[in-house]
Amino acid sequence: MTEPKTVPIGGRAARCPFSPVDELYDAQKDEELSRVKVPSPMLGEFDAVVVTRYDDVKTVLADSGLRMGGAMPYQPGNLLSYDGPEHTKLRRMLTASFTTKRARELRPGIEAVVGSALDAVEEAGQGADLVQLFSTPIPTLVICELLGVPYADREGFQHRTALALDLAQSREVQMEKAAEMMAYMGRLVALHRESPGDNVLGRVVREYGDQLSDEELAGIGNMLLIAGHETIANTLSASIALLLQHPEQLAAVRDDPSVTHSAVEELLRYISPATILPRQAADEICVRDQKIDKGEYVVPSVLAANRDLGADGQDPDRLDVRRPAQRHFAFGFGPHQCLGQQLARMELRVALPALFARFPTLRSAVPLEELGYRTNALVFGVNALPVVW
Repeated sequence: MTEPKTVPIGGRAARCPFSPVDELYDAQKDEELSRVKVPSPMLGEFDAVVVTRYDDVKTVLADSGLRMGGAMPYQPGNLLSYDGPEHTKLRRMLTASFTTKRARELRPGIEAVVGSALDAVEEAGQGADLVQLFSTPIPTLVICELLGVPYADREGFQHRTALALDLAQSREVQMEKAAEMMAYMGRLVALHRESPGDNVLGRVVREYGDQLSDEELAGIGNMLLIAGHETIANTLSASIALLLQHPEQLAAVRDDPSVTHSAVEELLRYISPATILPRQAADEICVRDQKIDKGEYVVPSVLAANRDLGADGQDPDRLDVRRPAQRHFAFGFGPHQCLGQQLARMELRVALPALFARFPTLRSAVPLEELGYRTNALVFGVNALPVVW
């Protein structure tokens, strides 16, 4: 067995942060599963089996014998901390609020939020930063309304979230910010205990409050708040930055409404915004007839799997918004598949065409190669995106 290589947990190439590092492409070609060293402030540097092929990642994500709870710090109420029946029970409490039907019902409200954000960009004028004025406010306001979190508190929870998810921060800073987030959400839970609102938190308190502790309710609230604003905001900003690098693809999204669905799926596939999350084998398992021992960490690379030549479609390293929608793992797969994926899709389908329709000559205000990307965070995105039109 070869000496394990060190692979950044984000797995993104310095020359093009939308692409996997060469080590992940190399691992995809190897018949033997690769053992790597992964630096992580949460777990320290750890040895892991990295899985990069499409079919192998699908197998790993679907395998109930690979636990997320053992590979991540435990957080009450956070679905990533649970496996098996406990996970299923908690997830069922939330599913009704995040169905495809519910996402469609929310569309008029999302359109109104997008319209207000576009007005803010136009008012700011040339050089406006889309991260601050467009991609961040839209999902933040939507999830605040949906969840029952005061929008006026956004500066505080956005700051805490950014530090907690920044892999360049120390474990101490991450834990400190996580504790502050729990304390903040705990205060909101107490208010909902007294008078449940007409929102997701209020509904969970009314229907399941007698089954859940205050800590669990706060964990649920934090999980939904973080996923609902941080993940979508970064996906939206990364999608815009990527399309600005491909003007012909941008024009298709802007001018052809029939492309919207396939474009959003292609952007999700290509960007793969959520960084890999490790699993731990609860028992000895096999992937491609190769043994993974009980207790070993397994890191499925969604970024690499979504570029696998064995996946559906041709030339997966090429962005093509007209490509028939491909199966991808941007929202995961199996029991831990993203609960809010339909809401995320709806926000992207509304926001991207609306932005390019309002500003048909939109372009970056700085050379595209100078844009800074969030490659050391659990969710990939763009730090700032100043534009002119």
